[in-house]
Amino acid sequence: MENFDFHVTTDIRFGKDRLDELPQVLNAFGKNVLLVYGGGSIKKSGLYDKLYEQFNRNDNNIVELAGVDPNPRIETVQQGVQLCKQNAIDVVLPVGGGSVIDCSKAIAASVFVSGDLWENFVLPKNYTGPALPIVTVLTLAATGSEMNGTCVISNMDAQIKLGVHGESLLPKVSFLDPMNTFSVNSYQTAAGSADILSHLMENYFNATPGTEVQDEIAEGLMKTVIKYLPIALEKPDDYTARANLMWASTLALNGLIGKGKKGSWSCHAMEHELSAFYDITHGVGLAMITPRWMAHILDEDTIPKFQRFAQEIWDVEEEEPKRAAEVGIQKLYEFFASCGIPMTLPEVGIQREENFEEMAQCAVAHSSISNQGFVPLHEEDVASIYRACMSESSFV
Repeated sequence: MENFDFHVTTDIRFGKDRLDELPQVLNAFGKNVLLVYGGGSIKKSGLYDKLYEQFNRNDNNIVELAGVDPNPRIETVQQGVQLCKQNAIDVVLPVGGGSVIDCSKAIAASVFVSGDLWENFVLPKNYTGPALPIVTVLTLAATGSEMNGTCVISNMDAQIKLGVHGESLLPKVSFLDPMNTFSVNSYQTAAGSADILSHLMENYFNATPGTEVQDEIAEGLMKTVIKYLPIALEKPDDYTARANLMWASTLALNGLIGKGKKGSWSCHAMEHELSAFYDITHGVGLAMITPRWMAHILDEDTIPKFQRFAQEIWDVEEEEPKRAAEVGIQKLYEFFASCGIPMTLPEVGIQREENFEEMAQCAVAHSSISNQGFVPLHEEDVASIYRACMSESSFV
């Protein structure tokens, strides 16, 4: 296990009916609030009206930025920065899932960035400057952005999607009410859970030795998601299922699972290019790529970890190690498919392979997967994994 620091200061307000605490939280930062949300689902669910009851009671000055895209754009960040400056915003309040929170993080920091925001905030990937306070109200269990200091922003003109990390991007307070996820449709619920599993697996499949604590926690969280996702799909208002998915999402990417490990995330690097080129749902892209990546890198060195994955997560009893590993990969693939996730690229509208070579080049160029991945991946490896996603797969 590597040396590490672990210091996550987000104040988590988990549970039912916590919004009465929102005015007190906001008052710690100021009265002028930038309310950020996506396509309007918070209005259909009634959450928007509940928020305004609190705002009106508290005499907050609210400025809205609506319509944040699922893969948040740098142009939306620029709009938010302009609103913050024009209205002397004190605190940024994203209400939504990871895309809304990521966009809000970028806005909160970019208020203090001079010049071109893509060049000076996103491309450096590490942000060391200040940010406006961020308070989140989570409505989708997926990215874990509610308790980490990372955001992912897209430049669709350049077909680039990049992550930025900074200590000041960590939300000050996050409200996690599972009831706010009851209205999330089955597709997004499944895609969000695939994202949670991917965060866990990206950290789990790592070559750093001696990380038993992190691996055991990751296994427990993976089994929790696998147990409760089908229940949430069948009964969208099952509080226990939604609560466990929400808390698993937060714990999967608040730093705990990855501390003491080194390396690069392979599947996210590849999926970011899928999203940048084709604007598909992030969790769906991860679900497609992950089992193909597993099969691609399966060899004598990696078999032991994949065998453990099969045994601990899927209760595979095969004694022959390679066979056990393959069965585990197959079970992951079948689980995603059983939850209604498209498992081939043509199902999401990607009919041709014309961009795969360029996407592979970008995935390698924009990350360290060629020298720091669980297994190093080069351009030909990435292109091969993309091609494998064009048709249904079997791994046993």
